Amino acid sequence: MKKPDNAMKIIFLSLSENERFARSAVGGFIASKDPRIDELGDLKTAVSEAVTNCIVHAYRDCIGTIELSARLYGDEVVVKVRDTGCGIEDVKKAMEPLYTTLPDEERSGLGFSVMESFCDSVSVKSRPGSGTTVTLTKKLGKRSLLK
Repeated sequence: MKKPDNAMKIIFLSLSENERFARSAVGGFIASKDPRIDELGDLKTAVSEAVTNCIVHAYRDCIGTIELSARLYGDEVVVKVRDTGCGIEDVKKAMEPLYTTLPDEERSGLGFSVMESFCDSVSVKSRPGSGTTVTLTKKLGKRSLLK
């Protein structure tokens, strides 16, 4: 396994105000790579969606913990968002656009689609009753100096 250039891990409660904290933490962590504004926004949005899924779905009726980790490998960042909540019965179905387990609430079922549109790859591993890990991978472009 390749050794990362830098890594971080934080654990926080599945409270809605911690979604903003997670976005900020990832943004601050990758700042050392001097990402473009759009890359920074893309990754923060994907992290926001993954954390929101934990808050809304994994811990529907309780407060649990969310583990957020990030690793830098050269110009690639790998972010993992992990919960120990209810898990996903059918990951493939859950990743379909517009699919939601909460149709009576104001949920669009686009969380995974948003993650996929803003990252180079998204993988989801889940076991019902044991939780879910979402892995987001994004390659950061090189910025050049004006001449």
